[in-house]
Amino acid sequence: MKVVATRRLPGPAWDELGDVEIATIDGPRPDVEALIVTNETVDDALLDRLPSLRLVANYGVGYDQIDVEACRARGVAVTNTPGVLDAATADLAMALLLATRRRVVEGDALVRAGGWRGHWADTNFFGRDLTGSTLGILGLGRIGGAVARRARGFEMRVLFHNRSRVTSPDAEYRELDELLGESDVVSLHLPLTSETHGLLSRERLALLQDGATLINTARGAIVDEEALVDELVSGRIRAGLDVFTNEPNVPERLRSLPNVVLTPHIASATVETRAAMTRVVVDNVLAAARGEPLVSPVQ
Repeated sequence: MKVVATRRLPGPAWDELGDVEIATIDGPRPDVEALIVTNETVDDALLDRLPSLRLVANYGVGYDQIDVEACRARGVAVTNTPGVLDAATADLAMALLLATRRRVVEGDALVRAGGWRGHWADTNFFGRDLTGSTLGILGLGRIGGAVARRARGFEMRVLFHNRSRVTSPDAEYRELDELLGESDVVSLHLPLTSETHGLLSRERLALLQDGATLINTARGAIVDEEALVDELVSGRIRAGLDVFTNEPNVPERLRSLPNVVLTPHIASATVETRAAMTRVVVDNVLAAARGEPLVSPVQ
């Protein structure tokens, strides 16, 4: 099977694929049967250049840039890497939550700049407690559930909103607008779809209580980014963001604010997790080559 990847993936499993071509598809490639992507655009235009394609193996859980229906219409399978990055993503969500609520990055910058002149008991650097506060989770899937379990360890009260109303031992269900108004912290764990694009609109962001914190490790476009920046500029809320609408471009106004912690889409970026993601990609490609059932097909 001829395999092309947009980049080499980390971890020992990669070598099991043998000769993988690292390239972009700029012209007709009738030889390519499997394409490994990191959520780059896969649309009709690309598929037209790959008439022999049998598999698109996505390195990551989210596949919002892949036209799954167009692939299905051409008999091309699509896979992703669910399950192996839940813990790492949940850990980063909690790290952003802690860093934002306890003003860790602001404190680090103050010390590094030599600006710490006060006493530890001064009142000008207060953060907010996690213990006893309310966390609202949008999307109680694998990752959202992992965040809920971690939050209970901090003695937080946990609410959630899902498209389907499930039950959870770790969280209480709320309608979306109710959750936004009741939560001290809101953490996003939704896929980007036509339904969730812009879900947190200017009107919904206004429902957040004064002093609330928004954490986003999902997809930037779930939030109206301009409206979020306006809220942050006002100083009314705080945010911890790992994802942005037009990555790697981050609005200049956002980069200048002290009440937001920014990370470069690193939720799954641990040695162990990225190697495990590669393992799933490789297993899907090898299964396709052998004509066996795929490990994690996108439904």
